[in-house]
Amino acid sequence: MKKYIYLLAFLVLNVACEEVIDVELPTEEPRLVVDALIRVDIDEPYIPVEVKLSLSSDFFNNNTPTSAESVLIQYDEYEDGIIINSGFSNLAEEIPGSGIYTPDPNFSSDQRIPTSILDRNLVFNLLIRHEGRLYLAVTEYVPSVPIDSLIQGDGTLFSDDDTEIIVTFTDDPERDSFYLIDFSFSEFLVTEDKFYKGQQFSFSYFYDQLFEPNTEIEIGLMGADQNFYNYMDLLIEQTTNDAGIFSTPVATVRGNVFDITDIDNIDISDNVGQPNVFPLGYFAIVQEYKDTLVIQ
Repeated sequence: MKKYIYLLAFLVLNVACEEVIDVELPTEEPRLVVDALIRVDIDEPYIPVEVKLSLSSDFFNNNTPTSAESVLIQYDEYEDGIIINSGFSNLAEEIPGSGIYTPDPNFSSDQRIPTSILDRNLVFNLLIRHEGRLYLAVTEYVPSVPIDSLIQGDGTLFSDDDTEIIVTFTDDPERDSFYLIDFSFSEFLVTEDKFYKGQQFSFSYFYDQLFEPNTEIEIGLMGADQNFYNYMDLLIEQTTNDAGIFSTPVATVRGNVFDITDIDNIDISDNVGQPNVFPLGYFAIVQEYKDTLVIQ
């Protein structure tokens, strides 16, 4: 009986000594977040345009979808610095309130963008009108190269629970290339051809888990320009969230989408005069090659 009384007294004393500490986390007004990474399979007839809009949230919360007044992609063909052709793709929200925009199926003409035009000298402009403000992002199509092989290795990095994947591809010698690799499970990696230009390149990637036998893992190799490479490199470094790289940014990583509402100079779109007025996210149109590996 005495042992029980002593134990009860010990528990009461410990509970009484607990102190609740409130930690103030930084907060700011919600920003528009634009997820417009468009992955192109050149063998398909149309570019799979999909733009996701959301509002940023505080720490530990997911972003909330948001609807826009209008979303439009304009693509201009240049020759000697002069626009010789232009096209438009009006986007519509797939489901009201979803924040997901695709080519408007109810428009008077087909709003899909054919992949056959990607061999031209094109500049793509994404224009978003949201809550009375106008946003602009500009990009060009970036090609990629096929994956030569995917092999499951038997090496480990930090523990015996690692799974090694060996990726091999051959770099294009005709251009300075940057790549974004999607390993599924919201895991990404960037690489540039600085040390393997025009050569076949192999490297290992380690998942910090073991997979059930016969698990299929799809890996995508995307092209990137240097700005997108730099953006993704920083975002990957600061993102540890399983919900996705555009879901809950843990730091203010600026992309290529700008708030141009109050800019009166058509030649300036980077908003340097308003450093605190900006959205989050990125607009890119890139070629992607995919391959699948079956885990043994």
